[in-house]
Amino acid sequence: MAQGEPQPLVSVIVVNYHGADDTITCLRALAEHDYPELELICVDNSVSRDEAARIREAVPQARVVEAGRNTGFAGGCNLGAKHAKGTVLGFLNNDARPAPGWVSAAVAELRAQPRVAAVASKVLDWDGTGTDFVDGGLTWFGMGYKRHAGSPLKDVPAAEHEVAKDVLFGTGSAMFVRTAVFAELGGFDERFFMFYEDVDLGWRLNLRGWRVRYVPESLTFHRHHGTMASVDAPETGRETFLLERNALAALYKNLSDETLVRALPAALALAVRRATARGELDATQLDLEQGVGPIESGDVAIPRTTLAGILAIDQFVEQLPSLAESRAVEQAARVRTDADLLPLLRKALEPAYPLPRYLAAHDILVEAFGIEKAFGQRRKILVLTGDALTERMAGPAIRAWNIALALAAEHDVHLITTNPLATPPAAPFRVSAGKHRELEAPIAWADVVILQGHVLELAPSLKKEHSGKIVVADLYDPMHLELLEQGKGVADDKRAADLAGVTRVLDAQIERGDFFLCASERQRHLWLGHLAALGRLSPRLYDADPTTQSLLAVVPFGLSPQAPVRTGPGLRSTLGLGGTDHVVLWAGGVYSWFDPLTLVRAIDTLRRRRGDVRLVFLGMKHPNPEVAEMDIGTRTIRLADSLGLTGKHVHFNEQWVPYHERQNWLLDANCGVTTHYEHVETTFAFRTRVLDYLWAGLPIVTTDGDSFADLVRAERLGVVVPAEDADALAAALEKCLYDEEFAAGCVERIAVVAQRYTWPEALKPLVEFCRDPRPAADRLPGSADLVTTPAVRGRALVRRDVDLVREYLAAGGAGELARRVGGRVVKVARQRLSGGPGGLVPRLGSGARSRRSPRG
Repeated sequence: MAQGEPQPLVSVIVVNYHGADDTITCLRALAEHDYPELELICVDNSVSRDEAARIREAVPQARVVEAGRNTGFAGGCNLGAKHAKGTVLGFLNNDARPAPGWVSAAVAELRAQPRVAAVASKVLDWDGTGTDFVDGGLTWFGMGYKRHAGSPLKDVPAAEHEVAKDVLFGTGSAMFVRTAVFAELGGFDERFFMFYEDVDLGWRLNLRGWRVRYVPESLTFHRHHGTMASVDAPETGRETFLLERNALAALYKNLSDETLVRALPAALALAVRRATARGELDATQLDLEQGVGPIESGDVAIPRTTLAGILAIDQFVEQLPSLAESRAVEQAARVRTDADLLPLLRKALEPAYPLPRYLAAHDILVEAFGIEKAFGQRRKILVLTGDALTERMAGPAIRAWNIALALAAEHDVHLITTNPLATPPAAPFRVSAGKHRELEAPIAWADVVILQGHVLELAPSLKKEHSGKIVVADLYDPMHLELLEQGKGVADDKRAADLAGVTRVLDAQIERGDFFLCASERQRHLWLGHLAALGRLSPRLYDADPTTQSLLAVVPFGLSPQAPVRTGPGLRSTLGLGGTDHVVLWAGGVYSWFDPLTLVRAIDTLRRRRGDVRLVFLGMKHPNPEVAEMDIGTRTIRLADSLGLTGKHVHFNEQWVPYHERQNWLLDANCGVTTHYEHVETTFAFRTRVLDYLWAGLPIVTTDGDSFADLVRAERLGVVVPAEDADALAAALEKCLYDEEFAAGCVERIAVVAQRYTWPEALKPLVEFCRDPRPAADRLPGSADLVTTPAVRGRALVRRDVDLVREYLAAGGAGELARRVGGRVVKVARQRLSGGPGGLVPRLGSGARSRRSPRG
């Protein structure tokens, strides 16, 4: 941290239970700690008030909170958190001591990593030679454990304890949590009393998309079980009871439905076998198959270690009603799958107990209940589009289809269109149509929802701030810019209203999304500006990733990785064109932002010297009936008619070529063309038809101004011409059609460039995100500022206001001062009328200073 940089207040909570000597030693070490902003809170769980008095007298710097009863470690920590003022909570066992830098190392990690909710400290034994906590693990039956605990530090690989890493949980003996996140999750689960409450908290944090980070520089030393040893003994079975019961409770709360249905019955059966094996109980003594001897009806002696396991199951059942309520909350809030967390479990199939009868049962249950498969459940991904899914698909549907196809290799994918036209081809994933009322069930099913267009407006549950779903917004189509051109033919007021409506749709996506897709670097700049304008480009989000690549990725429209192969008749036989005709193909629809008129005029010019030139429009009628006919198509046909070109040099395919047949038309062409006007839509457009030209190896003629024009020019894939220049366009078409050497060079270079735009390449950022999806850093539940500006009080307040008065007088004299004060009086009056905060002097200069130049 930089010298003099403000630091968050950290409230360290120490729980005492009949361990005043240890507690005083711990608090004194904290009072002398090197972190400057520290609040010490001691929660006394002792029944007698004597220990609280001793602690207050010995360490006056600490605030002592008397619980009045033994609330356990979980309850004591939660009580301390309620009295804490810090934005970071530190938890330290009373039989532990911090090393220098314990707090500052944790705070540095929290400030540098906004996605990290908790820091797990490195914990060694009292003399620093043995390992206590350097990593956490979790068994499939719910028992959290400290990996390498009890091992000499010298025997633990350096990579296991010297390197920071993500963990499932930190040990409650030494850890830090963001206060706001701790409150969001309701703190530790007090039903646990003690043991595994830290495992449960870390598990819940991870499920909600937060990270728990082991930071070895945050070091403490722990006299393990110092407090427990003073109040209990292992042979009582009480500790075993808590460990067994709490493992089942954590398992029940946090596993998904699909995993729990397998794991819970097996875990209960294994708990019984663990109990009988621990007590070396003869499990066959009541089995008639073993033979009938003298009748014995007396009580059977049961070791406490066996009884503890049986009673733990009994009390787990007793807690089930309240645990079920907690489970509903956790499952609704989770955004991570069990499979996502599998790496953090380290060795989920670890049996944990080296007892022969127990180990045999473990293997039987793992096999019988398919436990290994249960923890490998595939992620559920829902892809939503508003476009028609048919044999004749347009751009949005084609993109949604290929997104689903790419993700189906690793996940369970369901593609849904809200369009009534849905007769899709066969697919290796589920495809269906649904009205907005029918979307709630698929959304509830999904872990990740990928949407495009207006679909978010049909799914209000997704708009909720913490819906428990990861939302990917596909912004490859800047609809508002298209509407500027598309709406020119409607009344001014309706055009303005339509534009405002589409902009609100995009605003809603940008405010809700966790990950965004765009089609080009140009679009990326556009959407970064939109994110910034809506306040999404916040310090928290920026600090999580200054590049913003993990938030907004370039995912262009793609093309098939397989080269086009003819499967049927193409444009020549369909339209009656000759085998030697030189064909220019317009692949795609004719929309308002395109300029087919200049293209028709260029053909009229070119055909005068090249009589075999032919221009073919691939599709005039959009396959989605909800897309309105545009006047530009009619005007194009009229122009061709008036010049005598229709049916001779210009040909219109009135329908839409089926998606799986388009290669037949492409392979019949000699070059591809796209022409447009010079306006803002062009600047950020991504002409997907150009990808078909790359796929089919067609030299490209394009109007300047969009991202593909830059590509064609830079990679020499054809010719770029100025907007609305018919002569230049005619010359460019002639070069691509009739200069065989130039055309061959274009084809050769296109083959290389096309590989960059295949769907597997284009979708890589989305595929990577879906392998480890998380909420955006500013959307994590419980996010809050760690460092806030302290209120100005006393003499400092007077000095500040005097300085402001001088500044206003120097800037504009008494009039400027009166204006400032008058404005502030009005603002305070409004705040007081609305019940908000008031006060004239403390806020006098807030507006003036925010408007000053940083250099001024």
